[in-house]
Amino acid sequence: MRQKLIIIMCLLFIPALAAGQESVITADSSLVDTITVVPPAPVTDLIAYDKNNDHGHAIILKWTPSADDGAGKKNVLGYSIHRSLSPNGPFEERGIAAAGDASYNDVGSKERESADYMADHVDYYYKVRTLTADESVYADSEVVGPVQSYGQWFNTDRWMVLIFVIGFMAIMIFMINKARRGAKLFVRRLAGIEAVDEAIGRATEMGKPILYVLGLGTAAEIATIASFTILGRVAKKVAEYQTGLIVPCYDPIVMTVAQETVKASYMDAGRPDSYDEDMVYFVTQSQFAYVAAVNGVMLRELPATNIYMGKFFAESLILAETGALAGSIQIAGTDEIAQIPFFVVACDYTLIGEELYAASAYLGREPVLLGSLKAQDYAKAAVMVIAVIGFITIHFGWDTFVEWFHVAN
Repeated sequence: MRQKLIIIMCLLFIPALAAGQESVITADSSLVDTITVVPPAPVTDLIAYDKNNDHGHAIILKWTPSADDGAGKKNVLGYSIHRSLSPNGPFEERGIAAAGDASYNDVGSKERESADYMADHVDYYYKVRTLTADESVYADSEVVGPVQSYGQWFNTDRWMVLIFVIGFMAIMIFMINKARRGAKLFVRRLAGIEAVDEAIGRATEMGKPILYVLGLGTAAEIATIASFTILGRVAKKVAEYQTGLIVPCYDPIVMTVAQETVKASYMDAGRPDSYDEDMVYFVTQSQFAYVAAVNGVMLRELPATNIYMGKFFAESLILAETGALAGSIQIAGTDEIAQIPFFVVACDYTLIGEELYAASAYLGREPVLLGSLKAQDYAKAAVMVIAVIGFITIHFGWDTFVEWFHVAN
């Protein structure tokens, strides 16, 4: 009886065990997820050549993308660019191009100390590796080379700039020679410069000095150089009228040049004995300390005329407001666009931007300055005419004329 019960129980449990074993197998099989990455096709038609119109240290690579690269094909993740000094390697990775790209610019540093330095006139070899999701599965292209990088003497995309430069130089040389031969070149009148003689005369009648401020620029800046020319003209008139002159300087080099300029003007006026070195003196190179010192001179000496010519910054309004409180006639000029509004509202006359440079040519009558100024005027007129012609041609759909003046970066 016991044996029969055992046999019956075994018969009952065998199907259950079989069913349980089947479920386990089914569960295990559902966890298996095998990813198979097929080796991709390599890129083809790989070429490498020097980049044109640059300073060198750059090579361009172009290729036909892998046949496995495209819409609906997810096998290719991108391209890795490799470079070597030998066709047999070793190759170093230079960069990554995205899937779908067909070119890459290998740009190196021109600094020899840089780890990314790329030497010109050295043979390089390249290959492009097609990348997949599995780092161990890829396809290399054929090696191309040797190819060298080198710089060009002239950027052929900027030939129109060269034509304009040559044309401007020709006009400038012509105008300078014309001025040297004594021709009277017309320069439009500047109200601020025309008022200088009147302001000096007013100072003479009042028996008060003239304060001339060269600004905060160095002797190498164009605005300061132009101011030296105007200072020379003012100093000459001051010497003729026997009026006082005060020139506080922010920079010691500017002070030295200003002293020589004023001294030469007194000699030109025939009054070298009237020149006093204390007219031109150094104050400090601290911006607002300098402004405070100049304002003190204005309030103590009460000059009849204040002339501000040169490079000015945040101190412009402080100087101009103090001069207005002192009751002085004020003439200002600067090429700092942000400071011009302050001079306009607080001064009697203001030279705006380029007028400062024109004033030096207007007063000095130097052939080089006059010739350069007239050449600039003609160049501006030419640019305006070309702009109008370009606008008309674009309006009628004629793009060829505009394309002539296209300049690549």
